[in-house]
Amino acid sequence: MSFSLRSKDRTPEWKGSYAHYDLVKELCIALGAMTLLAVVLTILFSSPDEKPSTIAQWSRSMPADFLTTATSELDGTSGTAEYGPPYNNGTGSVQHAAFLKPQEWLGVSHPIDSAKAYVIEPLDTIPNDPGVQRAIATYNAAPAKQQLAWSEAYSKALEKATFAADGSVKLPAGAYGPVPAMMSSLLALAQSGGLEGTLVSSSQFFQTDYTKPLLFMADGKLLEERAEKLHLLGEQWGMMNETGSYPGQSWLWLYTFWYQVEPFKSSTNADLLVVLAMTVLSLAFVLIPFIPGLRDIPRWIPVQRLIWREHYRAQRT
Repeated sequence: MSFSLRSKDRTPEWKGSYAHYDLVKELCIALGAMTLLAVVLTILFSSPDEKPSTIAQWSRSMPADFLTTATSELDGTSGTAEYGPPYNNGTGSVQHAAFLKPQEWLGVSHPIDSAKAYVIEPLDTIPNDPGVQRAIATYNAAPAKQQLAWSEAYSKALEKATFAADGSVKLPAGAYGPVPAMMSSLLALAQSGGLEGTLVSSSQFFQTDYTKPLLFMADGKLLEERAEKLHLLGEQWGMMNETGSYPGQSWLWLYTFWYQVEPFKSSTNADLLVVLAMTVLSLAFVLIPFIPGLRDIPRWIPVQRLIWREHYRAQRT
Protein backbone atom coordinates (compact mmCIF):
# COMPACT_ATOMS: atom_id res chain seq x y z
CA MET A 1 0.00 0.00 0.00
CA SER A 2 1.45 3.35 -0.98
CA PHE A 3 0.29 6.91 -0.73
CA SER A 4 1.59 10.37 -1.61
CA LEU A 5 1.60 13.47 0.55
CA ARG A 6 1.46 15.69 -2.56
CA SER A 7 -1.99 17.05 -3.34
CA LYS A 8 -3.43 16.38 -6.76
CA ASP A 9 -3.17 19.32 -9.17
CA ARG A 10 -6.72 20.04 -10.32
CA THR A 11 -5.80 23.05 -12.44
CA PRO A 12 -7.09 22.41 -15.97
CA GLU A 13 -4.55 22.27 -18.79
CA TRP A 14 -4.16 25.51 -20.74
CA LYS A 15 -5.46 25.03 -24.27
CA GLY A 16 -5.08 28.58 -25.51
CA SER A 17 -2.37 30.06 -27.68
CA TYR A 18 1.25 30.67 -26.64
CA ALA A 19 3.51 33.63 -27.44
CA HIS A 20 7.29 33.78 -27.74
CA TYR A 21 8.83 35.45 -24.67
CA ASP A 22 12.50 36.47 -24.39
CA LEU A 23 13.24 36.86 -20.68
CA VAL A 24 16.88 37.93 -21.20
CA LYS A 25 15.86 40.64 -23.65
CA GLU A 26 13.24 42.00 -21.24
CA LEU A 27 15.79 41.98 -18.40
CA CYS A 28 18.30 43.98 -20.47
CA ILE A 29 15.65 46.52 -21.54
CA ALA A 30 14.37 46.93 -17.97
CA LEU A 31 17.90 47.32 -16.59
CA GLY A 32 18.80 49.91 -19.22
CA ALA A 33 15.60 51.88 -18.67
CA MET A 34 15.99 51.90 -14.89
CA THR A 35 19.65 52.93 -15.16
CA LEU A 36 18.79 55.82 -17.46
CA LEU A 37 15.89 56.85 -15.22
CA ALA A 38 18.13 56.76 -12.12
CA VAL A 39 20.78 58.93 -13.81
CA VAL A 40 18.21 61.50 -15.01
CA LEU A 41 16.47 61.71 -11.63
CA THR A 42 19.83 62.01 -9.87
CA ILE A 43 20.76 64.97 -12.06
CA LEU A 44 17.38 66.65 -11.60
CA PHE A 45 16.59 65.95 -7.96
CA SER A 46 19.74 64.97 -6.05
CA SER A 47 20.46 67.17 -3.03
CA PRO A 48 23.55 69.40 -2.96
CA ASP A 49 26.60 68.42 -0.95
CA GLU A 50 26.38 71.02 1.81
CA LYS A 51 29.47 71.59 3.93
CA PRO A 52 29.02 70.80 7.65
CA SER A 53 28.77 73.57 10.23
CA THR A 54 31.65 73.72 12.71
CA ILE A 55 32.32 75.55 15.93
CA ALA A 56 35.34 77.23 14.32
CA GLN A 57 33.16 78.57 11.51
CA TRP A 58 30.52 79.71 14.01
CA SER A 59 33.00 81.51 16.27
CA ARG A 60 34.57 83.33 13.31
CA SER A 61 31.39 84.40 11.53
CA MET A 62 29.23 85.05 14.62
CA PRO A 63 31.59 85.83 17.54
CA ALA A 64 28.94 87.72 19.53
CA ASP A 65 26.49 84.83 19.33
CA PHE A 66 29.24 82.36 20.23
CA LEU A 67 30.20 84.31 23.35
CA THR A 68 26.56 84.83 24.36
CA THR A 69 25.92 81.10 24.04
CA ALA A 70 29.09 80.19 25.92
CA THR A 71 28.10 82.56 28.73
CA SER A 72 24.67 80.92 28.99
CA GLU A 73 26.42 77.56 29.26
CA LEU A 74 28.57 78.96 32.04
CA ASP A 75 25.70 80.30 34.13
CA GLY A 76 23.38 77.33 33.45
CA THR A 77 20.67 79.18 31.48
CA SER A 78 21.19 77.56 28.06
CA GLY A 79 18.85 75.06 26.45
CA THR A 80 21.28 72.22 27.08
CA ALA A 81 21.82 73.19 30.73
CA GLU A 82 18.05 73.13 31.39
CA TYR A 83 17.16 70.28 28.99
CA GLY A 84 16.66 67.42 31.43
CA PRO A 85 17.19 63.68 30.78
CA PRO A 86 19.24 62.19 29.22
CA TYR A 87 21.72 65.05 29.75
CA ASN A 88 20.97 66.45 33.22
CA ASN A 89 18.26 66.84 35.84
CA GLY A 90 16.64 69.92 34.32
CA THR A 91 12.94 70.05 33.50
CA GLY A 92 13.00 72.03 30.26
CA SER A 93 12.16 69.28 27.77
CA VAL A 94 10.81 66.43 29.88
CA GLN A 95 7.86 65.01 27.93
CA HIS A 96 5.05 62.87 29.25
CA ALA A 97 1.62 61.56 28.30
CA ALA A 98 -0.63 60.73 31.27
CA PHE A 99 1.31 58.23 33.38
CA LEU A 100 3.87 57.56 30.62
CA LYS A 101 7.16 59.31 31.42
CA PRO A 102 9.87 57.37 29.56
CA GLN A 103 12.31 60.29 29.61
CA GLU A 104 12.28 60.32 33.41
CA TRP A 105 12.29 56.52 33.66
CA LEU A 106 15.46 56.21 31.58
CA GLY A 107 17.18 58.97 33.56
CA VAL A 108 20.46 60.74 32.84
CA SER A 109 22.42 58.43 30.54
CA HIS A 110 24.66 61.04 28.87
CA PRO A 111 25.53 63.52 31.65
CA ILE A 112 26.54 67.03 30.55
CA ASP A 113 27.45 69.78 33.01
CA SER A 114 27.32 72.71 30.58
CA ALA A 115 29.66 75.01 32.56
CA LYS A 116 32.35 72.36 32.87
CA ALA A 117 31.86 70.74 29.47
CA TYR A 118 31.81 73.91 27.35
CA VAL A 119 33.91 76.42 29.31
CA ILE A 120 35.96 75.19 32.30
CA GLU A 121 37.30 71.89 30.92
CA PRO A 122 38.23 73.26 27.45
CA LEU A 123 40.06 76.18 29.07
CA ASP A 124 41.98 73.74 31.26
CA THR A 125 43.46 72.22 28.11
CA ILE A 126 45.17 75.49 27.10
CA PRO A 127 48.87 75.09 27.97
CA ASN A 128 51.20 77.76 29.38
CA ASP A 129 48.55 80.39 30.06
CA PRO A 130 48.66 81.35 33.75
CA GLY A 131 46.20 84.21 33.16
CA VAL A 132 43.47 81.81 32.13
CA GLN A 133 44.19 79.50 35.05
CA ARG A 134 43.97 82.42 37.51
CA ALA A 135 40.67 83.49 35.96
CA ILE A 136 39.27 79.96 36.31
CA ALA A 137 40.48 79.72 39.93
CA THR A 138 38.86 83.09 40.75
CA TYR A 139 35.59 82.08 39.14
CA ASN A 140 35.47 78.69 40.87
CA ALA A 141 36.25 80.24 44.26
CA ALA A 142 33.39 82.74 44.04
CA PRO A 143 29.91 81.89 45.42
CA ALA A 144 27.22 80.92 42.93
CA LYS A 145 25.43 84.26 43.34
CA GLN A 146 28.56 86.18 42.40
CA GLN A 147 29.25 83.89 39.44
CA LEU A 148 25.74 84.52 38.13
CA ALA A 149 26.12 88.30 38.56
CA TRP A 150 29.36 88.30 36.57
CA SER A 151 27.85 86.20 33.78
CA GLU A 152 24.67 88.28 33.51
CA ALA A 153 26.64 91.55 33.41
CA TYR A 154 28.98 90.16 30.75
CA SER A 155 26.07 88.83 28.67
CA LYS A 156 24.35 92.24 28.68
CA ALA A 157 27.62 93.98 27.81
CA LEU A 158 28.02 91.78 24.72
CA GLU A 159 25.07 93.62 23.17
CA LYS A 160 27.29 96.75 22.99
CA ALA A 161 30.63 95.00 22.40
CA THR A 162 32.85 95.57 19.38
CA PHE A 163 35.07 92.96 17.76
CA ALA A 164 38.45 93.67 16.23
CA ALA A 165 39.86 91.91 13.20
CA ASP A 166 42.24 89.91 15.39
CA GLY A 167 39.30 88.46 17.32
CA SER A 168 39.69 90.60 20.45
CA VAL A 169 36.55 91.84 22.21
CA LYS A 170 36.08 95.40 23.50
CA LEU A 171 33.45 95.77 26.23
CA PRO A 172 32.08 98.83 28.01
CA ALA A 173 33.33 99.22 31.58
CA GLY A 174 31.59 96.97 34.09
CA ALA A 175 31.94 94.45 36.90
CA TYR A 176 32.51 91.24 34.95
CA GLY A 177 35.08 89.59 37.20
CA PRO A 178 37.19 86.91 35.45
CA VAL A 179 34.53 86.14 32.84
CA PRO A 180 36.01 88.36 30.03
CA ALA A 181 39.42 86.70 30.32
CA MET A 182 37.83 83.25 30.24
CA MET A 183 35.59 84.01 27.29
CA SER A 184 38.32 85.69 25.24
CA SER A 185 40.51 82.61 25.62
CA LEU A 186 37.57 80.34 24.79
CA LEU A 187 36.84 82.37 21.64
CA ALA A 188 40.46 82.13 20.53
CA LEU A 189 40.44 78.38 21.18
CA ALA A 190 37.24 77.98 19.15
CA GLN A 191 38.51 80.07 16.23
CA SER A 192 41.66 77.97 16.07
CA GLY A 193 39.57 74.79 15.77
CA GLY A 194 40.77 73.41 19.10
CA LEU A 195 37.46 73.65 20.97
CA GLU A 196 35.65 71.22 18.67
CA GLY A 197 38.40 68.65 19.11
CA THR A 198 38.18 69.02 22.88
CA LEU A 199 34.41 68.49 22.90
CA VAL A 200 34.61 65.39 20.68
CA SER A 201 37.41 63.69 22.64
CA SER A 202 36.30 60.97 25.04
CA SER A 203 37.51 57.78 26.68
CA GLN A 204 36.18 55.71 23.78
CA PHE A 205 38.52 54.24 21.18
CA PHE A 206 36.64 55.89 18.30
CA GLN A 207 36.16 59.62 18.77
CA THR A 208 32.81 59.80 16.99
CA ASP A 209 30.47 61.18 19.66
CA TYR A 210 29.40 64.61 18.38
CA THR A 211 26.68 65.12 21.00
CA LYS A 212 28.46 67.92 22.87
CA PRO A 213 29.43 70.11 19.89
CA LEU A 214 26.01 69.67 18.29
CA LEU A 215 24.17 70.66 21.46
CA PHE A 216 26.51 73.62 21.92
CA MET A 217 25.84 74.92 18.40
CA ALA A 218 22.11 74.22 18.78
CA ASP A 219 22.03 76.55 21.81
CA GLY A 220 23.20 79.38 19.54
CA LYS A 221 21.66 80.80 16.37
CA LEU A 222 23.94 79.21 13.78
CA LEU A 223 22.01 75.99 13.13
CA GLU A 224 18.61 77.68 13.29
CA GLU A 225 19.59 80.32 10.74
CA ARG A 226 21.08 77.71 8.45
CA ALA A 227 18.01 75.47 8.77
CA GLU A 228 15.76 78.39 7.86
CA LYS A 229 17.77 79.11 4.71
CA LEU A 230 17.63 75.45 3.70
CA HIS A 231 13.88 75.11 4.44
CA LEU A 232 14.40 72.58 7.22
CA LEU A 233 12.31 74.16 9.98
CA GLY A 234 9.30 72.38 11.44
CA GLU A 235 6.88 74.75 9.72
CA GLN A 236 8.09 73.35 6.40
CA TRP A 237 7.69 69.65 7.25
CA GLY A 238 11.12 69.47 8.84
CA MET A 239 12.97 66.20 8.42
CA MET A 240 10.89 65.14 5.41
CA ASN A 241 12.80 67.70 3.31
CA GLU A 242 16.34 67.41 2.04
CA THR A 243 18.51 70.53 2.02
CA GLY A 244 16.94 73.31 -0.03
CA SER A 245 13.70 72.53 -1.85
CA TYR A 246 14.68 68.98 -2.73
CA PRO A 247 12.33 66.10 -1.89
CA GLY A 248 13.40 63.99 1.05
CA GLN A 249 12.47 60.64 2.50
CA SER A 250 8.87 60.15 1.42
CA TRP A 251 8.33 57.36 3.94
CA LEU A 252 8.71 59.95 6.72
CA TRP A 253 5.59 61.86 5.70
CA LEU A 254 3.40 59.81 8.00
CA TYR A 255 5.52 60.85 10.98
CA THR A 256 5.96 64.52 10.06
CA PHE A 257 2.26 64.85 9.18
CA TRP A 258 1.22 64.69 12.82
CA TYR A 259 3.41 67.66 13.75
CA GLN A 260 1.30 69.85 11.44
CA VAL A 261 -2.10 69.11 13.03
CA GLU A 262 -3.64 69.61 16.44
CA PRO A 263 -3.29 68.60 19.20
CA PHE A 264 0.27 67.56 18.28
CA LYS A 265 1.20 70.88 16.66
CA SER A 266 0.87 72.99 19.81
CA SER A 267 1.70 70.35 22.41
CA THR A 268 4.95 70.48 24.38
CA ASN A 269 4.80 66.68 24.42
CA ALA A 270 4.48 66.37 20.64
CA ASP A 271 7.38 63.96 20.17
CA LEU A 272 6.02 61.43 22.65
CA LEU A 273 2.44 61.81 21.37
CA VAL A 274 3.54 61.21 17.78
CA VAL A 275 5.48 58.09 18.84
CA LEU A 276 2.39 56.76 20.64
CA ALA A 277 0.13 57.51 17.68
CA MET A 278 2.48 55.76 15.27
CA THR A 279 2.79 52.80 17.63
CA VAL A 280 -0.99 52.36 17.70
CA LEU A 281 -1.26 52.67 13.91
CA SER A 282 1.61 50.23 13.36
CA LEU A 283 0.08 47.68 15.71
CA ALA A 284 -3.27 48.02 13.94
CA PHE A 285 -1.56 47.34 10.62
CA VAL A 286 0.33 44.32 11.95
CA LEU A 287 -2.77 42.88 13.60
CA ILE A 288 -5.08 43.24 10.57
CA PRO A 289 -5.41 39.43 10.21
CA PHE A 290 -6.80 39.28 13.76
CA ILE A 291 -9.13 42.32 13.76
CA PRO A 292 -12.76 41.41 12.92
CA GLY A 293 -14.08 43.52 10.09
CA LEU A 294 -10.71 44.56 8.69
CA ARG A 295 -9.68 40.99 8.03
CA ASP A 296 -12.95 40.39 6.13
CA ILE A 297 -12.49 43.18 3.59
CA PRO A 298 -10.98 40.84 0.92
CA ARG A 299 -14.14 38.72 1.15
CA TRP A 300 -16.35 41.74 0.54
CA ILE A 301 -14.18 43.07 -2.29
CA PRO A 302 -12.76 40.02 -4.11
CA VAL A 303 -9.98 41.85 -5.94
CA GLN A 304 -8.09 38.62 -6.49
CA ARG A 305 -10.95 37.27 -8.59
CA LEU A 306 -10.72 40.28 -10.87
CA ILE A 307 -6.97 39.91 -11.25
CA TRP A 308 -7.12 36.16 -11.85
CA ARG A 309 -10.41 36.17 -13.76
CA GLU A 310 -9.02 34.01 -16.57
CA HIS A 311 -7.99 31.37 -14.03
CA TYR A 312 -11.41 31.28 -12.38
CA ARG A 313 -13.18 31.18 -15.74
CA ALA A 314 -11.05 28.21 -16.77
CA GLN A 315 -11.94 26.42 -13.54
CA ARG A 316 -15.67 26.83 -14.20
CA THR A 317 -15.31 25.32 -17.64
